[in-house]
Amino acid sequence: MWSLPCLLFLVFPWVWVQSEAQQNNFPFRILQISSFPNSSRSSTDSLAWLGDLQTHRWSNASDTIDFVKPWSQGKFSDQQWEHLQRIFQVYRFSFTRDIQEFVKMLPNIHYPVEIQMSTGCDVYSENASESFFYVAFQGEYILSFQGTSFQKAPDAPPWTELVIKVLNGDQGTMETLQWLLNDICPKFVHGLLEAGKAELEKQEKPEVWLSSGLSPKHGHLQLLCHVSGFYPKPVWVMWMHGEQKQNSTQTTEYLSNADETWYLQATLDVEAGKESGLACCVKHSSLGEQDIICHSQDDKNSPINIIIVVVLLVVGLICVLICSYVIYTKKRCSYQGIPGRAVVEHAFNPSTREAEAGGSL
Repeated sequence: MWSLPCLLFLVFPWVWVQSEAQQNNFPFRILQISSFPNSSRSSTDSLAWLGDLQTHRWSNASDTIDFVKPWSQGKFSDQQWEHLQRIFQVYRFSFTRDIQEFVKMLPNIHYPVEIQMSTGCDVYSENASESFFYVAFQGEYILSFQGTSFQKAPDAPPWTELVIKVLNGDQGTMETLQWLLNDICPKFVHGLLEAGKAELEKQEKPEVWLSSGLSPKHGHLQLLCHVSGFYPKPVWVMWMHGEQKQNSTQTTEYLSNADETWYLQATLDVEAGKESGLACCVKHSSLGEQDIICHSQDDKNSPINIIIVVVLLVVGLICVLICSYVIYTKKRCSYQGIPGRAVVEHAFNPSTREAEAGGSL
């Protein structure tokens, strides 16, 4: 039954519980997703993150955990990691067996079965850390490990009590879980923080641009503020009118870019024709005290409008120069052609030749 504690080193967030303090640091967050279509088939996939960076993955088809980052081993030696790797291999086999036994034991449980487990720890200082361990059945939170024992979730079904009684009755499982959560996890996270310091502390400035679209409300527009390419994840985005916050600003969920930076969108519903004076304000740690303020395109002082005006003036000047050159060239050609025609007519006009002959006599 000691398989459950080893979940500390499994990976992927589905059942995800964090304290506000954890969100301000680099919690090591782990989740396992296991599916049991029937009594003879099972599948387990896992992922792990340090802060917002994925560090490990373990697919059902693999016997070993893959490193996502070059520094995913942290400061653990090869020998230490190999020892943990053997634990993981034993864990997955015993976990599958234990779930199948629980299904046989509990008459209210039937296949297919889905189990999600989330665990990990957050390190605040050399001697201070906080750990968590949660279990969900069919997507519903049913139990957690608190201090020295498993505890039933408030809305968990009655049969959960039997599962907890079995787990808490295994003294070896309890001691191993406490050791992993309170000793191994903080040490491992300290090593990850040191090994991955350069990447964890990187700062990428956001790019901001605006667009607009139709609103569900008649006679209204939706102003969209796009913020992309920023890291770390925390960012503040708000539509403003002067110094006044537009509290009706709606922001989307964070989306991850391919380069592990983030994207966020903030929308504001406004009455058509009243966009002037609105601006999107973005605050991010990479900007220091220099916030990004992007004005609505309908603002006469908008940099985009100024650029458009300058481009139109340049194009107009070029057109004037081309027209002037064409007119000048045509006039010059006409002036040079007329004397040539007069000379020809003079040479073939008899009266002109007689007059010139008489004059010469």
